[in-house]
Amino acid sequence: MNIKVKDHNLIIGGGILIFLLLITGVSFFYLPHSVTEINTKLKLSPPNFPYLLGTDNFGRDILSRLMKGSQTAFLVGIISVGIGSVAGVFLGAISGYFGGKTDEFIMRITDAMMAFPGILFALMFISVFGVGIQNTMVAIGIMSIPTFARITRSGFLREKELEYIKAARVRGASNFRIIYHHILPNVLSPIIVAATMSFSNAILAEAALSYLGLGVQAPNPSWGRMLSESQMYFMIAPWYTLAPGIMISLTVLALNMLGDFLRGYQER
Repeated sequence: MNIKVKDHNLIIGGGILIFLLLITGVSFFYLPHSVTEINTKLKLSPPNFPYLLGTDNFGRDILSRLMKGSQTAFLVGIISVGIGSVAGVFLGAISGYFGGKTDEFIMRITDAMMAFPGILFALMFISVFGVGIQNTMVAIGIMSIPTFARITRSGFLREKELEYIKAARVRGASNFRIIYHHILPNVLSPIIVAATMSFSNAILAEAALSYLGLGVQAPNPSWGRMLSESQMYFMIAPWYTLAPGIMISLTVLALNMLGDFLRGYQER
C-alpha cells in the first residue's frame, strides 16, 4: 500500500511538474498577447476568447502574464537552490569530514542562520542591497544554506567512519579524493530530496517577496505580484486572483509530492 502511495506521488507530482515545465518552455517562444500591452477598455474582462483567463486591472492578458511569470518562478528556484546547495554542501562536507574546531565553527554559524527567520533575513538583505530579481535569488539562496550544510554534515559523519574510507586512507588517497570521489556520491540521495523541498520553498519565498513589492518589479509579471495586484478586485474579478494562486499551489504541490516520493524511494 505504501509503495502505491509513493508511486502516486511520482505520477501526480511528476505530471503536474511536466505540465508546468511545458508552459514555461512554450512561453520562451510564444505568448498569446504581450505581457505589457495595456487596454483599459478590456480591464477585468472575464475569461473569453481570445483572453482565455480574462484580463487584469490594466486590460493585460492574464494567461500571458502567468506563462511569463513561470519563467521567473523556475529561474528563482534553480538559481537559489544552486546557491544554497553548492555553498551548503561545501560547508557541510568540510564540517563533517574534518570535525573538531572546524566543525564547531561552521555549525555555530549555521545554527545562528537557522535561528533567524528566513523571510526576515531576505527582507533585511533586500533592504540593504536593493529590490530586484537578482538580489531576491541571492537572499533566498543564502536562506537555504543551513539546510544543505546540516544534511551533508550528517552524511559525512556517518560515512567517514566506514571501512571503505579507512581503506582509501591506507591506500594514500588525498582528503579531496575521499570527499569528492568516495563520500559525496554516497550522501547525494538526501541532498537531492532537500533540493526538491528547497525548490518549492524558494518559489513560495519569491512569491511572498514579490507580493510585498520587494521581488520582481512592474511591469514584469510575477505570480506573487499578480496576487498582490489582484486582491482588491477579488469580489468583482475572482479569476484575476485565482489564476496566480492556483499556479503557485500547483507548483508547490508537485514539488512536495516529488520530494515525498524521493524520500520514500530512499527508504525502500
